[in-house]
Amino acid sequence: MNFEFAEDIKFLKENVRKFVREVVEPVAMEIEEKDHIPEHIVEQSKEMGLFSLSIPEEYGGLGLDMVGKCAIYEELGKTHNGYTTLIGAHTGIGSVGIVELGTEKQKQKYLPKMASGEWIGAFALTEPSAGSNAANLKTTAVRKGDKYILNGSKHYITNAVDGHVFTVMAVTDPSKGAKGITSFIVEKDFPGFKLGSVEQKMGLRGSHSAELFFEDMEVPAENVLGEEGKGYINALKILANGRAGLAARNLGSCERLLEHCLSYASEREQFGKPILEIQSVQNMLAEISMQIEVLRSITYRVAWMTDQNQRVVKEAAIAKLFGSEVYNKVADLAVQIYGGIGYMKDYPIERYYRDARITKIYEGTSEIQRNIIASELIRSLKKKEVKS
Repeated sequence: MNFEFAEDIKFLKENVRKFVREVVEPVAMEIEEKDHIPEHIVEQSKEMGLFSLSIPEEYGGLGLDMVGKCAIYEELGKTHNGYTTLIGAHTGIGSVGIVELGTEKQKQKYLPKMASGEWIGAFALTEPSAGSNAANLKTTAVRKGDKYILNGSKHYITNAVDGHVFTVMAVTDPSKGAKGITSFIVEKDFPGFKLGSVEQKMGLRGSHSAELFFEDMEVPAENVLGEEGKGYINALKILANGRAGLAARNLGSCERLLEHCLSYASEREQFGKPILEIQSVQNMLAEISMQIEVLRSITYRVAWMTDQNQRVVKEAAIAKLFGSEVYNKVADLAVQIYGGIGYMKDYPIERYYRDARITKIYEGTSEIQRNIIASELIRSLKKKEVKS
C-alpha cells in the first residue's frame, strides 16, 4: 500500500491547512458563541472546492479518491468541528448516494449545484423509532401516478437547516420489512416538506441538526435513488462509505489536540519546571502520540482498500469505532494535561472534549460498529467452513 499523496493532493492539503490556521481558527470562538459559521468562511470554502471533494470532475467537482478525501478531512479535523461537520456531512453521506447510485439525469440536475456549494446535501434516515435499528422506519411513501406521497418525520438530521437536497429513506412496502424501504432525493422546496425544531446540542456548534416533517410531500417518481426496495441496503452502503472519512476527521482533531498539549506543557510550570519535564505528563503525551499513529495507519489503509474496490465492511467499521474511541480518549487526556484550565470555555480543549462525544454515536454507534465487526468475523468463519 502506497500512501504517498499525489502532487495535486499535497497542494490542496497545504492550502487547506493554511486556510484552517489563518482563516477558520481565528473565528472558532465566534462560531462557538454565536452557533453560526460566518458567511466569509463558507464562501471561501466554496471557492476552494471543499464542497466538491466527492463529486466527479464532469459534474464540476474535484473527484478525489478516498485517500485524497481523507487527506483533506484530516486537515479539516484540525479546526472547529462544527465547521468540519458542515463540510463532512455534505461531501460524505449527503452526496455520495447520488454520486454512486444516481441516474445520469439525477447527477446532471443535482451534482453541479452541490459541487459549487449552492445546494447543501444531507442524509435523512434517523427517526424517533429508528436509530440504531435503522430498518424500523415509520415514514411511508405511496406511489400515485408519477409521484410518491411521503408522510412521516426524521430527527437529528445534520445540515437540515442549511440543506437543500436530502437523501431520504421511506417505506414503500411495509410487508417486506427492510426490503420494503426505498431511497428518495428530496428538495426542501417540495410541497409538504417542513423543517421542524432545531436541536440544542452539547457540541458541534455551528452545525445545525433539526427535525424534518413530511406531510403529504410530493416527490417525483424520477427522484427514486437506486432501485425501489433497495433503500436499506443503500443506506448501509452510504454510511459505510463515510466511515474512513470520519476517522480522518477524528485523526486531524487528535493531531491538533497533541499540538495544543505540547505547546501548553512546554509553557506551564509547576514545581519549578515546565510540566513537559514531568514523567506522568510525558506518559500521557506518549499515549496520545501512539494512538494517533495507530489511527493514521488504520484510516489510510481502509481508504486505500476502498480505492482498490476491496470489501471493507469490517475494516471501515473498525476505522469508525477506533477513530471515535481514540478521539474521546485523547480529548480526555488533553483536559487532564491542561488541568483546571482545560475545563474552562476560554480554551479550545473544553470544546474538543464536548465535540468528541458525538463521534461514538452518529453515523453508527460504537456498539453497532462492534456488531458489524463480529458479523464479518462470523461470515468469514462460515466461508472457511464451507470451503473445507
